[in-house]
Amino acid sequence: MKKLSKLSIVGYGAGDAANNLAFTTATMFLLVYYTDVAGISAAAAGTLLLSVRIFDAFADVFAGRVVDRTFSKRFGKFRPFIMFGSIPLLLLSVATFSVPQLGESGTLLYAYVTYAALGLAYSLVNIPYGSLAGAMTQDPGERAKLGSARMVGALLVGSALGIFVAPLIKPGADLQGTFTTITLVFVAIGAALYFFTVLTAKERVHRAVPNVTLKQSMDTLRTNKPLLMLCLSSFFFLTGYLALTSVQLYYLRDVLGRLDLYPVLSIAQLVLTFVLAAFMPRLVRAIGKKRVYIYSSLVTVVGGTIIFFTPASQVWIGFTGLLISVVGVLAVNIVVWALEADTVEYGEWKTGVRTEGITYALFSFTRKTGQAVGGALAAYALALGGYKSGATQSAEAVFGIQVAAGALPAILTILAVLVMTKYKLTDALHAEILTEIRARRESGAPDGGASAPGSGRTASVPAAPSAATPN
Repeated sequence: MKKLSKLSIVGYGAGDAANNLAFTTATMFLLVYYTDVAGISAAAAGTLLLSVRIFDAFADVFAGRVVDRTFSKRFGKFRPFIMFGSIPLLLLSVATFSVPQLGESGTLLYAYVTYAALGLAYSLVNIPYGSLAGAMTQDPGERAKLGSARMVGALLVGSALGIFVAPLIKPGADLQGTFTTITLVFVAIGAALYFFTVLTAKERVHRAVPNVTLKQSMDTLRTNKPLLMLCLSSFFFLTGYLALTSVQLYYLRDVLGRLDLYPVLSIAQLVLTFVLAAFMPRLVRAIGKKRVYIYSSLVTVVGGTIIFFTPASQVWIGFTGLLISVVGVLAVNIVVWALEADTVEYGEWKTGVRTEGITYALFSFTRKTGQAVGGALAAYALALGGYKSGATQSAEAVFGIQVAAGALPAILTILAVLVMTKYKLTDALHAEILTEIRARRESGAPDGGASAPGSGRTASVPAAPSAATPN
């Protein structure tokens, strides 16, 4: 398949920059907004995050089915959702960060409704966006480029938030005015980025079945063991990562006493993203996506261990732990999207039907569930430690923050690695599967996957030693 143009790669990355104007703003600041601005208790905020993010996970499955059932001859399967869903998504981000004072119950109800609506809108844009990568190319190196572009887009936004917004989150500031202004500006910027993606990122992969039935979707999920393993591993990894992300600001501000280091961390993330994006495709070709995922995860474990065991007085050691965690997280987040795209071809090989929508939706479902659990665990750790907004934190509160920022990510990432050691869809096996799929198309063989129903035919994928050995 012809290589992707630089413009299409940049255009795809712009889409995740737009996504993260809503998503990263929420993951970085929504907990602190709820506790320090809206006046919601840490425990209530934790339950809110858990409940709504689990709802978001089911919204992803709904969105996946909608995507699989939709096809436009002019725009394809995925771009129409980005075109028409982007503006509502960005406006709902404004509403989520504009909680009025309606009494304890009214304020909490408003927060639940607006955050749930934001999650549903995000699913209807992000599921098609994520599925689009698998329809743009089947080349592992090109998919790694798309993963890198996606990560660059996300980190540009995350870094900008860390550099320009995080330092403003201090006692006595007009935080409501700050968040209102920021989210309104993001409506204009996000809309421009989304439409740039629509104009430049095109589908190029052959599709035998434009509209996928519910039975075909379920057949794909039932037979796609690599997807299920990747989902489980990602659940553990994202649970730990979101615990860290949710309390990162608290850790710098209330444990290390150095909120001014947040912009430094954000700049470091930005630099590291470009460095990793530059050589990740070569690293993937050299050792395979699975090994990159596992080794990068272990780097995150090291960083979390340092954060947990470092005394609050040792600022630079604790900050180094954060940086190490960031390196591991960035590398995993680059390669994981290429791994997910590979599972689409595995499902097509098994069933004869490409189901990008439901495949990405299940993957996103488990990631959203991990985010829900991770954010809630972080909030509960704050509550159990006795965190008090605007006050000097007790030793117990400091310990609770260190548990959420260090211990939880380390333990959960170890579980993610253990699951991933059983993952069998190596790059070598994926290449053989692609060869089989192309041969099937060229021969005009009927769809039916690795074992066509009623035909007695078994797929002729060679049992090469390199394919059976985990990468």
